[in-house]
Amino acid sequence: MNAFDYFFEHTSSLEKDFVIGPRQSISYKELYDQSLKFAVYLNNKVGKNQNILLLVPNSVFFIIAYLGILKSGNVIVPLNPETEQSNLDFIQNKCQSNVTITTSFIANKLNFRTNFIINEKFLEDTIFNSNTDQKSLNDDSTEAEQLAEIIFTSGSTGQPKGVMISHKNLIANTGSIVEYLCLSEKDTMLVVLPFYYCYGLSLLHTHLRAGGSIVLNNMFIMLGGVINDLKRFNCTGFAGVPTHFQILLRKSESFKNTDFPHLTYVTQAGGKLHNVFISEFITSFPKIKFNVMYGQTEATARLSWLPPGCLPEKLGSCGKAIPGVTIKVADENGNDVKPGETGEILAYGDNIMTGYYHDPEATNQTLKNGWLHTGDLATVDNEGFIYLTARKKEIIKVGGRRVSPKEIEDVIMSIPEVIDCSIEGIDDEILGETMKATVIIKEKAELTADEIKAWCATRLVAYKIPQFIEIQDKITISATGKKIKK
Repeated sequence: MNAFDYFFEHTSSLEKDFVIGPRQSISYKELYDQSLKFAVYLNNKVGKNQNILLLVPNSVFFIIAYLGILKSGNVIVPLNPETEQSNLDFIQNKCQSNVTITTSFIANKLNFRTNFIINEKFLEDTIFNSNTDQKSLNDDSTEAEQLAEIIFTSGSTGQPKGVMISHKNLIANTGSIVEYLCLSEKDTMLVVLPFYYCYGLSLLHTHLRAGGSIVLNNMFIMLGGVINDLKRFNCTGFAGVPTHFQILLRKSESFKNTDFPHLTYVTQAGGKLHNVFISEFITSFPKIKFNVMYGQTEATARLSWLPPGCLPEKLGSCGKAIPGVTIKVADENGNDVKPGETGEILAYGDNIMTGYYHDPEATNQTLKNGWLHTGDLATVDNEGFIYLTARKKEIIKVGGRRVSPKEIEDVIMSIPEVIDCSIEGIDDEILGETMKATVIIKEKAELTADEIKAWCATRLVAYKIPQFIEIQDKITISATGKKIKK
């Protein structure tokens, strides 16, 4: 079954608005029809099983393009619209993409390997106003294991890894999330998470399936706008990474003093939120259900959740497996650890990725006998609740976004005066985790922290620039010759 048909199984003819808001809106019926038109166009123009890049901010344009690619039997490669040229070049070469969907602004800013670029005006003029025959797509032959999308995440080698998600993966994870959150047509979600991120995509998928609505807000930095949207559009749900909750609770002067009569629940994933912030939220909003969740892109989105009723007793836990997923915390031999012991989180289910794109070595290291080895360390208590303790992998999560230390080190190491660079994650009150760079420079070289940040700013997006930089002129090494990190 094509995931598109699953999402619209009960909602394709609804006149109700799926996207609501002051800037954009579209009904279920319009969204279904326009996405189908685009799917027919893609089939006629490029066929099937082609990797199609999608670089578009959260918008109706993104949603139509995303769903159209999905229905057409092609493969979506959603990317950060603010991605660096070097990352784009790597992914374009990896995927051999001949079609790109993006805005006119982004198309003029980046260099694409193909001239076949579909922008918002082309979509509207050429496709929406055309009389296309949709019958050719009525008989769907999509296999469950067919590739639906490739989501690139930062890898420990510094090069992005393409997580392959099938139609079955999307259907399984969407169904699980709708079930445990009890989503329905009465739900309206305020979306501040980008759709190129699996957490953001899960909001799109689940509310389409449930018959709910979403409100798009691409300016979280404007906290007043977020608070106003929650109230103005009677939002029942809000989803965020740790940074979102920390900023709302500590940076906003009005959030905790505002009454949200329609907001019934919030969800938090994308990294561990410090217990003090969870306690602060549930104390400030005792009637709003706080759902702690844990997942990975390699699991389509979600692996576990902590029911709100378990707080504050199970504070610090990421809960238990969601419906349809099996989770265990295992030692190096794959055996379940005893309560209090530390092991790696392993997961099994229909939501687990099919592998990394064109990377069999990484796939074999991560998928073993069908089990996803998450690389995250945890303990369990006597009732089976999971508590994250650390990450085996080197990836640093800054505001819920995964950053490879090696990528940053490579940029700083390209400065002529630099001898060595080490990036480490450190606790941050707002971001949960931020980066510190320890930079070794040549003797008598003159290089300041501000100059290093300026260098990074021309080569990296803002969240990848280290907040703290310590400059030294000596490197500490072990007896084996390896540099010693704190």
